[in-house]
Amino acid sequence: MSFLFPSFLWGLLAVSVPIAIHIFNFRRTKRVYFTNVAFLKAVETQTRSIRKIKHWLILAARSLAIICLVIAFAQPFLPGKNDTSVDRKGITSLYLDNSFSMQNESNSKRYLDIATTRLNDLLGLFKNASSLQLVTNDFSSQEQGLYPADKIRDRFTTIGLSHTPRTLEQVYKRQENLVTKHQSTAKNQFFWFSDFQKSTAGDLSKLKTDTVNRLFLVPVQAVAEKNVFVDSVWLNTPFIRELQNNILFVKVSNSGSEAAKKIVLKLSLDNTQSSTASVNVPANGSAIAKFNFNLKGKGYKKGRITFDDFPVTFDNDYYFVLNASPLIRILHIYGQKQDGNYIDNVYANDSLFALQSYAAQNVDPGLIKNSDMVVLEGVEQPGGTLAQEIQDFVRKGGSLTVIPPSLPNATSYISLLQSFGINGLTSEKNTSRDLIAIAAPDRNNPFFSDVFEESIRQEINLNLPSASPAWNWTNAGQTLLSLRSGQPYLNQISGGKGKIYLFAAPLNPEFGSIAQHAIFVPIMYKMAALSVRAQRTAFTFDENPIALTVANESQNTVYKLRRNKTELIPSQKIVGNQLLLEIPQGDQLGNGLDAGYFELIKDNKTEQLIALNHSNAESRLDYYSPAELRNIFSGQKNIQVFDKIDDDAFAKEFQQQNFGTSLWKYFLYAALFFLLVEIGLIRFMK
Repeated sequence: MSFLFPSFLWGLLAVSVPIAIHIFNFRRTKRVYFTNVAFLKAVETQTRSIRKIKHWLILAARSLAIICLVIAFAQPFLPGKNDTSVDRKGITSLYLDNSFSMQNESNSKRYLDIATTRLNDLLGLFKNASSLQLVTNDFSSQEQGLYPADKIRDRFTTIGLSHTPRTLEQVYKRQENLVTKHQSTAKNQFFWFSDFQKSTAGDLSKLKTDTVNRLFLVPVQAVAEKNVFVDSVWLNTPFIRELQNNILFVKVSNSGSEAAKKIVLKLSLDNTQSSTASVNVPANGSAIAKFNFNLKGKGYKKGRITFDDFPVTFDNDYYFVLNASPLIRILHIYGQKQDGNYIDNVYANDSLFALQSYAAQNVDPGLIKNSDMVVLEGVEQPGGTLAQEIQDFVRKGGSLTVIPPSLPNATSYISLLQSFGINGLTSEKNTSRDLIAIAAPDRNNPFFSDVFEESIRQEINLNLPSASPAWNWTNAGQTLLSLRSGQPYLNQISGGKGKIYLFAAPLNPEFGSIAQHAIFVPIMYKMAALSVRAQRTAFTFDENPIALTVANESQNTVYKLRRNKTELIPSQKIVGNQLLLEIPQGDQLGNGLDAGYFELIKDNKTEQLIALNHSNAESRLDYYSPAELRNIFSGQKNIQVFDKIDDDAFAKEFQQQNFGTSLWKYFLYAALFFLLVEIGLIRFMK
């Protein structure tokens, strides 16, 4: 038997008080003898003997009552089954996982409510402790203090689901730092009440704990039945035009072991339902839904995918933003200005394009990074800074169209084009300019999909333009147009994240009639449309930093994010035309940010609209079992894993294993019993 508060045993000295009273309260009886009263002497002797026994019994009962009462205050207990018991005099740090996955249900009760109930039962074992600490995924400032059990219980009513998932390594470091702050000299104990979701728990094999402190893992017995969530959303083309048919693809995933059938997805644009689709999502699989939609008006459109899926509902909405008919920025750099102004005639008369034309010797190379497509026409020597800017532009996702001069110097282009895998560039020796007909394009090529109307297609079959190449190259990339001789005329080559379109001849009539043909305009339009970088329809809170394309701003420009009445200034950095934003986490904002639409504000003007969603890691309902947790922490003896917390016997089982069997109440009952014995002896024993 051990004692929780052995210092109370000094109270056993109080037993000396009734003993002293018993000893010094005896009175000597004066003997008076009477003659012929032998019978009375016998009665007197018998009475003294009984009185003496009564006094000894009262002394024993009184002393035992005091002894039992003192031992009860010392709180005796039988040691628990574990070798290292819990030190209730140390700091007890309690972690309650309130991530979104705790919204799942077991027997119609949320995991969060189950964990809270069992945590409340555990607090009954620490009701006299004042060094308790409650940690949640919020990592709020009020979690830094130490409180009694009643104060911890009061916080249960204010705990909601957190926007910010935490790895268990982050949780342990948080608890350890807070405990170190209070400089506790006793052994401390940490508790984790969680579903131990694999997608957010982190690498548990790398988690090393201080052997001085004990760690108790209390898992909710979670079973992943099914949970459907939107994995990603993308467009069939990177370019959206108003009043035309557009296609949106939605990938839907199921993280459970049960198939989800006939899930109805709803597409809403600017808060108006536009289309629906039904999908069957296999267990631990995914399915793709297709939506056709039209947009009216230019600018940013708020999109949302919604569906019904219980009991986990936090991921039943997915927000995204579409930018309808954005301006395509064309930078035209020319060396030999053509009389026909073919490039200007294609792009300058359409409000869809923002065209800038400069002579090669006058262009500012800094304009290249802010363009979507650069048209290099008739430039004899694209070298120096211009070539370097163009190479960097293409690698980062821009499009380059190269139209050779009338007398091209192939050597001057070799260093530029070889970096994109275009080899064998040579100038043509054909001075007679024999024109060769262009072969019909491959209609199955995705480049030509939805480019021509049917009447134009028929015209192409009847009357195709001719051309005389000014240079030639080894076949590279994908041939879009070729001469009937087999020589390439227009190739599409991938370079980094961008594309290069290489023409074999200038546009002036001496080298062919393609610029005057009906095929020219749709081809140039399609190249411009494909130069628009694929839209990022949505971002997630955990992909810090997020990168947004902005105008070439100075480093002192300050952007804000605004959602309804919430406005914040995130950490930001401008690199070229990229704005890098660090989205604040939950502990930096108190309650965190809800998913939805955010306006990017500069000088009180909305520059862009972005959509932020929570990470789908919380949606993947796959959990560590108690057996898996024991296997992971098998080498750390200070970590104990419980099998389940679903029944009311959890607190009792924990007490028996770690606190042992408490005996103080039995000694209290014994003290009351001996007091009753004392009262009975005084009153009834004559």
